Amino acid sequence: MPDNSNNKVAVIDDDPAMLKSLQSLLESAGYTAGAYSSAVAFLKDRVSQPACLITDLNMPEMTGLELAAKLRTEGSNIPVLLFSGRVSPTIISRATELGINKVVEKPAPGSELVRFVAAHIKSRCLNC
Repeated sequence: MPDNSNNKVAVIDDDPAMLKSLQSLLESAGYTAGAYSSAVAFLKDRVSQPACLITDLNMPEMTGLELAAKLRTEGSNIPVLLFSGRVSPTIISRATELGINKVVEKPAPGSELVRFVAAHIKSRCLNC
């Protein structure tokens, strides 16, 4: 049986209602969702690396793009889905530079988020 840490998804959003909704969606799909109200809170609590990360773009202290840049600088290749209320070509370009796997506009269909998580957890667990 695979280790449950392989099922963990980190979700970051400063909107409490959105955060709770995303956490509930992922948990109802069978994943363990660690919910964080900021990128800084996520960085302080990284005991084990989650299988993937879903983060909002616009947050106080550190944006989703800044978080991805920090993770990449640290050598992390964690799959990242970035979502925002407004997606522009500039955001997509920067996300691509940072190796962000997917950029979606809010409100993203729940099925799209679950497919992202499922694909990345499956690829991570090929050697489980």
